[in-house]
Parts: sequence; structure tokens; C-alpha cells
Amino acid sequence: MEKQPDIIISTADLAELEYQLERSKLPDDAIRAIENELDRATIVACKDLPENVVAIGSQVTFKILDSQKVFTKALCLPHDSVKFEDSISVFAPIGSALIGLSTGQCIKWQTQRGQQSVEIIKVESRKR
Repeated sequence: MEKQPDIIISTADLAELEYQLERSKLPDDAIRAIENELDRATIVACKDLPENVVAIGSQVTFKILDSQKVFTKALCLPHDSVKFEDSISVFAPIGSALIGLSTGQCIKWQTQRGQQSVEIIKVESRKR
């Protein structure tokens, strides 16, 4: 299996994700995928999270490498999607793939159409 890129997650995002996962009605495989991401993350205090790292509330510009399509989305919790224009849930497959990545990193993730690769182009962090 190909090594996934290193990711960084803040203590606040980790706590929120764990809280939401305990209460979610996601399929078991989706929960496992998110938990696997969290297990491989370096956890840092909120103040130590670099500005170019995707966190909950970040606006992230990314490119799907196969199609070269570029998207800009706000990464949010499912219940916060109404707060953000053009948002994506951290519990969606692409959302869980994006969290913790930094500008310039690439990751492969599984979709209904098969495996896709995405590259982080830009991250605008939320106010911490």
C-alpha cells in the first residue's frame, strides 16, 4: 500500500471530530476511514497549527489530478454546511482526505468512480 502524506490536526479539530464520530450515523467503513486518518496525524495545539494546513473551517483550493479540475471549498462539519457557501463535509470522502494536508501535498482517496488523486493548491485558514 502506498504511504499517505503526513498530516497535522489541531487538538480542537481532533476533539470535535471524535465527538461527532461517536454520534454519527455514518457507515462503519466511512468511520474507519476517518479514524485511520486521525490515527496517522500529528496532533498540535491550535496556536501551533501552520496557516497552510487544512482544518475545519478552512477554505481550500484543490485540484483533481486526473481531470485537472480545480475547486475551492470550505471544509466543515456536516451540521455547519449552511454557514459556508460552497462547502464540503469533513465526513465526505474528499473532506476526510483533505483534512490535515498542507499546500503542495497530494493524496489518493477512494471514490465511487475509483481511486482519485488530489493536490492542495491553497489554504485560507479560519480565524483561530
